[in-house]
Amino acid sequence: MSRIENSIKNVKFSLGGQMISLLLSFVSRTVFVRYLSAEYLGLNGLFTNVLSILSLAELGVGTAIIYSLYEPLAKNQEYRLKALMRIFRNVYITVGIWMFVAGLALTPFLDFFIKDMPDIPNINLIYIMFVANSATSYFFSYKRSLVIADQKKYIDSFYHFVSLILIHLIQIVVLVLTKNYILFLTVRIVGSFAENYLITLKANKLYPYLKKYNGEKLEADDKKTIVKNIKALFFHRIGTIAVTGTDNLLMSKFVSLISVGLYSNYLMITASLTMVYKLIFQSLIASVGNLGVSEDKKRLISVFKSVDFFGFWIFGFSSIALFILFNPFIELWLGEEYLFEMPIVFLISLNFYLKGMRTGVLTFKDALGLYYQDRYKPLIEAVINLSASIFLAINFGVAGVLIGTTISTLTTSFWVEPYVLYKYGFNDKIYHYFKTYVLRSALAFGIGYVTYLASRLANGGSLMEFALKAVITAVIPNLFFLIIFRKKEEFKYIIKALKR
Repeated sequence: MSRIENSIKNVKFSLGGQMISLLLSFVSRTVFVRYLSAEYLGLNGLFTNVLSILSLAELGVGTAIIYSLYEPLAKNQEYRLKALMRIFRNVYITVGIWMFVAGLALTPFLDFFIKDMPDIPNINLIYIMFVANSATSYFFSYKRSLVIADQKKYIDSFYHFVSLILIHLIQIVVLVLTKNYILFLTVRIVGSFAENYLITLKANKLYPYLKKYNGEKLEADDKKTIVKNIKALFFHRIGTIAVTGTDNLLMSKFVSLISVGLYSNYLMITASLTMVYKLIFQSLIASVGNLGVSEDKKRLISVFKSVDFFGFWIFGFSSIALFILFNPFIELWLGEEYLFEMPIVFLISLNFYLKGMRTGVLTFKDALGLYYQDRYKPLIEAVINLSASIFLAINFGVAGVLIGTTISTLTTSFWVEPYVLYKYGFNDKIYHYFKTYVLRSALAFGIGYVTYLASRLANGGSLMEFALKAVITAVIPNLFFLIIFRKKEEFKYIIKALKR
């Protein structure tokens, strides 16, 4: 299949599975809130953050090796693929063991992360189950990376979402019948293990030569490239975890576990949207990587501009929709007691927009292997984020944590990542990118304000009011975007791709 056909097939499978999974995840969260307390939600978010910090041990090996797989896959070099996957396996087994041992070692110190310890039985056992689930995933998951790098993300999506759907369904039944959080987690652990095991079997079938390892060794150039990228990606992982993986920790430490529970509902919605959109862009990465080794720079820049425009449209519209519909939706879904005030809702929506607008750039940076050039950026970003978030959290609570994230993004990632892409990936000037970014953002904020004013005219019962606001939010931003961009080449490219 062509690159674009592979990409679109990957997107279709990813979106279909994610939509079904998304619906079930909301049902599962509704049942969760009804049968368990908000403290359990907070605990869930807190332990997930703790383990994301421990995942630093992965060092970015996965991303570095996936990039190294593109060329041998394109050239059918089985000996290089076998050597790469053997290294991948050994590293991930080591990481899995580290995650388990280090995670267990933190068990006596859980009190440090929680300002007011809730009255939840078996907290240590719950944490150990989180550790076990995270650690065991490394023992089998590495082969799915080869499937994804080979532009077969749709296969991975099939196994992932069938597993996820079954997990949600069984967890709902378990909560309704038993109200037991331990059994709820057990279902997740068993389901995750089964998913990783089955995708490994599928990879063995697709690439039978992987089982015929004859001592193939990596060439010196391959080793040098991987080691260089791993060093850079380790810094990137530090920055990512410091910015996205510490919000719940800071809220739990400086505000309350209840605030983590409330935030987790908003985060679930943004994370679900991000996952849907991430699947689209992830489905493009392997094709872009293939494009990068086989096409000229002019073609590469042209495709990037279209992908970046697509990112602006979906994240610009979604950010407007989140700001207007967040609280009406959560009030209908869970109740008024689970709402944040509008300034906090605005900050959540703003951070979603800023993070989303980086997606096109990161897609091409990852596909082109540009990790080393901005290796120190994540460290600076981490220092700014943690310093600002801690200081502001003490004074402004949840809003302070979110403002800290905004500050760190605008002072680092906002300009460093596109600068690296244009200088080292495209060998082109970046002025046009920043000019376009500013104009598009101003347009999004202006349209967002108009949409917000229009949505305030909606009234009636809670459900009717939400429905009217949803219609207004769906129509106004997209109509403006369509009128303004319908003649742009980037818009025509996306429409052409979708038609195919």
